[in-house]
Formats: sequence, C-alpha cells, structure tokens
Amino acid sequence: MTEEMHHSHDSDEVVEELRDELSQQAKKLVSDLEHGHADAFRQGFAELHGFDQGQFYIHLPSQLRRQVIDWLTPNEMADVFDELEPDEVDMAALLEEMSPKYAAAMIDDMYSDNSVDLLSSLKDSHQLSMYLALMPKQDAVGIQKLLKYEAKTAGSLMGHDYVAVQDTLTIQEAMLAVKRAAEEAEQITYIYVVNQANKLVGVVSLRTLMLKPDTARLVDVMDTNLITVAPDTDQEEVAHIMADYNFSSLPVVLDDELLGIIMVDDIVDVIDEEAAEDYSHLAGVDVAKLDERPLTAAGKRLPWLIGLIFLGMGTASVIDGFNSMVKVAPILAVFISLITGTAGNAGTQSLAVAVRRLALNESSTFVRMLFTEIFIGLLIGVVAGLTIFGVVWFWKSDLLLGVAVGLAMMMAILVANVAGAFIPLLMDLIGVDPAVASGPFISTLSDLTSVLIYFNIAGWFIKIFGVV
Repeated sequence: MTEEMHHSHDSDEVVEELRDELSQQAKKLVSDLEHGHADAFRQGFAELHGFDQGQFYIHLPSQLRRQVIDWLTPNEMADVFDELEPDEVDMAALLEEMSPKYAAAMIDDMYSDNSVDLLSSLKDSHQLSMYLALMPKQDAVGIQKLLKYEAKTAGSLMGHDYVAVQDTLTIQEAMLAVKRAAEEAEQITYIYVVNQANKLVGVVSLRTLMLKPDTARLVDVMDTNLITVAPDTDQEEVAHIMADYNFSSLPVVLDDELLGIIMVDDIVDVIDEEAAEDYSHLAGVDVAKLDERPLTAAGKRLPWLIGLIFLGMGTASVIDGFNSMVKVAPILAVFISLITGTAGNAGTQSLAVAVRRLALNESSTFVRMLFTEIFIGLLIGVVAGLTIFGVVWFWKSDLLLGVAVGLAMMMAILVANVAGAFIPLLMDLIGVDPAVASGPFISTLSDLTSVLIYFNIAGWFIKIFGVV
C-alpha cells in the first residue's frame, strides 16, 4: 500500500469517527493537513467547538497529529487538551509525539485542574519530572502542590485559575482587577474576596460589580455567607453541595485560606464517575472499561460469579433437603423458580432505592426505615401473593396449593424487600461501599431465603391438611 493510499484510508477513518454533522468539515481539515494548507487548516480548526477539536485530534493518525503540532502554538493546543479526558485517552503517547519543551509549555497553558489530571495519568515518573522541570518555577510549584492531594478529594479537583481581589478595593478597582485576570481565569462568574493574609472573606458576582456604583466599597456589597469545602472533602460530598446550592464553582479553603476552586464541569465528570462506579458494583462488573480484552474482562468477572455459585449451592442444598417433600407433592417443584425470581426482583428494587438513598445522604432513623420497608414489603407481597393465589387456584383447581404458594410469595417478597434495604445500610455503617451489596448478591440471597420459606410453608400445610 502506497503512502498516499495509507493517508487516504486514515482520512476516511477520521471522518467516520467524528459526528455526522462534522463529516464535511472534517474531510476539508484532513485535506488541508495532507496538502500542507496551514492557514486554511488553522482557520477551519479554530471554528470547531473545543470538544470537537479534541475528538478530531485524537482520531487523526500519528503523522497528521504531528503536522497539527507544527501548525498550532502550545497555547492553542492547550485548548484542545483541556477537552480531553485522561481516563479515556493515552496522554503519555500523545505527549511523546511533541517535543518536551512544546509539551511542557502546553501543559502550563492548560487550566491547572486539567493539567494536574493529565500529569496524574502519567505512569512514568521521569516523564512527569521532565515536564515540571521545563515549566516556569512558580507554575511548577503550584502544580506540584495540587498533585500531592489524594485522588477523589476536593484538593485533587480544584484549580488555581480563578479571580481573587483584595477586600480594600472599590467596585471600579475590582472591575479593573477582574479585566486583568480574566484571560487566565477559567470562570469570572464569581469573584472571590480575600484579605491581606489570603483568607477568604467574601464572594461577589460579576453581575453585582456591574450594577453597583463604581465608588462603592467591595466589602459593602460582597456576600459573606460562604459555602466552602476543605481539600480533603470527598468528591461525592462536593458534588452534592454543588448540586444542592446550584453553584458553578466552589471555593476550597484550609483554615479560611483560599487554596483554589472547583468548577462545575469537573463535578459533571465526578457524577459520571461515581454513577459508573456504583453501577459497576451493582452489576458485579466494571462498566467503566468497555474495551478490555476478553481474557482480562473474564478474569475480573469470574471471582464474583464463582462466589455466587457457592452461595447458590446453599439454595441447591436446601432444595435437596426437601427432596422427600417434593416426592410426596411433585407440584411444589413447578413454583420454585416463580417464587425465587419474584422475590429476587423485589429485593433488587429495594436495593436500588436504598443505595440511591444513601448516595443522596437522605437521613432517616433506623426504626422509621424498618417500618417503612416492612410496610412496603407487605403491600407488594400481599398484592403479588393474592395474584399468584388466584392464578394457581384457577390453573390447578387447588385451593390449598394456591394459598400455600400465595403465602410463600408474600413472605418471600417481604424478607427480600427488607434485606435489600438493610444490607446496604449495615454495610454503610461498617464503612463498606453499600453498592457492593449488588443485584446478583441480593438475588442469590433471596433465592436461599425464598426456598426456605416456600418449603417450610408447604411442609406446614402437608402436616396440617395432609396435602398441598
């Protein structure tokens, strides 16, 4: 295959990877790259949204990405990399296509929270040290401070690209300060007011600055009712605070000193990450990594499934223990899967609500939750029990069998409902992620309890009435 044919094939792949509405523009940009039309490419590329720039760039073949690097400044490339997710892209490989000096300048021009995410994703500590050494010393020191915070905390999410002004300024002086700092700031919706010791004393919106008289003092118009978080605050709690108060940014302080701010775009990523993590636990599989090799994926799924097999053996053993009862009344075997399946579904529903309640930090007393779940379980159980009673009676023309199956269904659903609600609660109390009480686990546990309930009720009916 000739080099020209190879380029053409790569061009088609780029176009296919991008959104349909961008296909024509993508074709034009790839053509400009291949034919050396630098000015036309720069103009067309600048017209793309930042997200589309990032997607276009990462789907280019390596030789065309190097051409883009030659034509864009580090500052322009920083806008592209600000849109990329280090968890989804091999940042180290992309950086190696650049000269170390170019890469360091680009990282320095990125928003600080994004540059920290990028550098944190690098596995090679030598590569990380090299880029820091090539940055201006003051910027490198600031990034190193951010790199020290533990992952999934407020400190790891915050950035330094905000506007802070002194509390001694007038409105006019504050506006001038905002204008000077706006180009480097990630947002100017909120302006943070600090004293000479860099202690956060208030916050003022840009709208307030524009509406108040120029001669007014900043301390007279700023809001001192501050909502802040510490750098070690868990990212999930930060997400709840920003959602509750509808903030676009949230200051991070330590002993009232302003350390940085967290932007809402970072919280959107946190919410997505936490949701994927919870769903992974509920499903017993990592849903965040969909492109794993079959052997790797199987290796991660098997331990959980093998564990459930042994738990399921408990159910099989219980059924085997009631084998003599099944010989006396073979009809009992017909309804085993119906009762276990329905109870498992009820337990999974209850589990989902419980995990969601804990995720939202909804407070409720243990006793109140107990009575609530028992009441819900009884309502569902009675309706389901009466339904299956009617079906069995009509189907088999056997009143006692219908009563036995209906009663077993009601009790199995009640127990599964309470278990699905309280196992996550108990796990949360002992410091274990409640989502680990996953759907497969609750379903298997419900199978065991349902079989015990079903055969004990059936045995009681046989003992009392002689038949089922």
